[in-house]
Formats: sequence, structure tokens, C-alpha cells
Amino acid sequence: MITAIVLIQCETDSIPEVAGALAALPGVSEVYSTAGNVDLIAVVRVREFDQIADVIADRISKTTGVVDTETHIAFRAYSQHDLEETFAIGFDDAD
Repeated sequence: MITAIVLIQCETDSIPEVAGALAALPGVSEVYSTAGNVDLIAVVRVREFDQIADVIADRISKTTGVVDTETHIAFRAYSQHDLEETFAIGFDDAD
């Protein structure tokens, strides 16, 4: 699975509509409205690298209200959930 984090600048008066449209796109798993330098952050998850261009360049960037995007490709995922599973191999919860 290939994950991309897309930082999105929108026309200010259309952020909720853009977020809804992006969330409905195939390959977009989540869309967050944010405070800070970007208006929205979309998480894109696809099976093949070529699909990144389809989702981001052909769909997200061309969505009405999107002004600019910046894409970051994830190499690895680190989370507390993953760490707990790694260290709990073969052990039951002590509850």
C-alpha cells in the first residue's frame, strides 16, 4: 500500500465543499480541515505507484476550489498501535 499526504490550499469560501468532494474520490481515505498554512490535508492510499498521479494530479488538483497542492509520499508508518503489536507477540493481555 502506498500512502501519500496531500497538503491542499483552497478558495477560502469553499473549504467544506472541497473537503466533501475530495473525500468522495477513489483513493482518498481521509480529508482533514486544518488550522495553519494549509486548508485541508488528504490522505491518499493506493496499491500501485502509478495510481498516485491518477488520484492527485488528475482528480484532487482538478477539483473545483483547489488552488494548490503539495504531496508527501510516506516511506514507513510508525504508530503506538504497531509498536504494541510488535512487543506483544506471543503474550496475552495481563488484564
